[in-house]
Amino acid sequence: MKKIKVAFFDTKPYDRKSFDAANGNFGFELTYFETRLNPASARMAEGFDAVCAFVNDDIGAKTVEALAEGGVKMIAMRCAGYNNVDLAAAWGKMAVVRVPGYSPYAVAEYALAMYMTLNRALHRAYNRVRENNFSINGLIGSDLRGKTVGIIGTGRIGLVFAEILQGYGVRILAHDMFPNKEAAEKLHIEYVPLDTLYQESDVISLHCPLTRENNHMIDVQAIHEMKDGVYIINTSRGKLIDTAALIVGLKSGKVGGACLDVYEEEGDYFFEDRSNGPIIDDVLARLLTFPNVLMTSHQAFFTREAVRNIASVTLENLRAYFESGELPNGICEMCDGGKSCSAKPCGK
Repeated sequence: MKKIKVAFFDTKPYDRKSFDAANGNFGFELTYFETRLNPASARMAEGFDAVCAFVNDDIGAKTVEALAEGGVKMIAMRCAGYNNVDLAAAWGKMAVVRVPGYSPYAVAEYALAMYMTLNRALHRAYNRVRENNFSINGLIGSDLRGKTVGIIGTGRIGLVFAEILQGYGVRILAHDMFPNKEAAEKLHIEYVPLDTLYQESDVISLHCPLTRENNHMIDVQAIHEMKDGVYIINTSRGKLIDTAALIVGLKSGKVGGACLDVYEEEGDYFFEDRSNGPIIDDVLARLLTFPNVLMTSHQAFFTREAVRNIASVTLENLRAYFESGELPNGICEMCDGGKSCSAKPCGK
C-alpha cells in the first residue's frame, strides 16, 4: 500500500511535535505548512491525499474546489468545530472528519479558571506584587457559593463543567436543544428556557457549537434580559457573541465581567505574535481596554492530554478512511455532525 501523504496547514511547533510522535504508530508522510489553508494556499496541497486543518483556516467553496482539483480526498479537522468548512461544497468531492472529543476536561477546567481569575482579580494581583505593590484596594471579588450558573450547551464539555461545579454550592441552570435527563438528575441540573437562564443566572458559560441558528445568540436583547453584573464565559466560538453588544453591556455595567478565550474576528490575531505592531481591529482593541475583560488566545483546549488525543484521533480518522473507507468521525451537509447518517460520503 502506498504511503498516504497529508498536508498540514496553520501549524505551530507543538503541532509538529505531537503529530510526529503519534505518527510512529501510523506511518503517514506528513508535510507541515505554517500558512493557513485558504483558496490561494490550497494549491500547495496538490498531489496530497489529505489535508489537515484547524479552526481559523478558510475552507469555503473556493478552497474545497481547489483541493478537489489537486486530488485531495479528505479534509481532516484537528478540532471539534467545523463551522469554517463548507460542507455543501465538499459533498461528493471529499470526506470531512473531525475530532469530536479530545479532552472536555481541558476546556471545562479552563472556563472555570478564567472566571475565578477575573472574579478574584488574580491576574491584576499578580502584576501588582511583581511591581512591589502589595495593596489589595480594588481587587475585591465575590463568593461563587450561592450563585446561579447558567450553562448553554450540555454536551461533553458542558457536562464536565457542571460536574466541576458540584463542590461549589451553586444552583445550575442549563439550556440545550437535547436535554440530558440522566445527567440532569445526577448533576443537579435544571433545564430551563433560554430566557429564564438569562434572567436568573449570575454567571453564564457557553459550551455549544456555532450553528446558523445561534450566531450572535448573545446580542443586545439577550444581554438586556440578563441580571445586572452578569459574568459571561465563552470558550466555544467567538461568533456566539455579538461583540459590539457585549461592549455596550460592559460600558453600562450590565455585564460585570467577560471571560473570552475566543473572539468572532480572531483569525487575524489569535495563535500569532503581533507584539511588534498595533492592533488594527478597533473592536478587539476596545475589548482589551476593559479591566473586567479577561481575554486569552483560544488556548482552553491546550493541555498535553488534549494535544496527544487530537493527534492520535486525527491520524486514526485518516487510517480508517484510507484503509477501509470508514468515517467514524465523519461530517457532511446532511447530518451536520450528528451521530448517524445514511448519506455518502459521510456513511455513518
